[in-house]
Amino acid sequence: MGKFILKKRSNGEYQFNLEAANGQVILTSEGYTAKASCQNGIASVKTNAPLDNRYDRKEAKNGKYYFNLKAGNGEIIGTSQMYTSTAGRDNGIESVKTNAPDAEIIDESI
Repeated sequence: MGKFILKKRSNGEYQFNLEAANGQVILTSEGYTAKASCQNGIASVKTNAPLDNRYDRKEAKNGKYYFNLKAGNGEIIGTSQMYTSTAGRDNGIESVKTNAPDAEIIDESI
């Protein structure tokens, strides 16, 4: 089972990572100024993760592949790591779909 790790950055912003069962980070949020906003971001990932149309599949300028998970309003709520192939990226999407909905939240910001 996956888990969300909520952390406080050195600049005071809050951020979460979604980790797969093997500990690999599969999705990272933007920085949030308020902890409650970060927690809302996690809730949004849990809600939107199962919906395939919420994934924006991208290719970076360096030729690597990644995806953004978007909320219903089109806002990006998480970005993946970089993958060397489209198959790797698609596996990452499937991992988010599988891990996010029931992932526990570990608050390391305190």
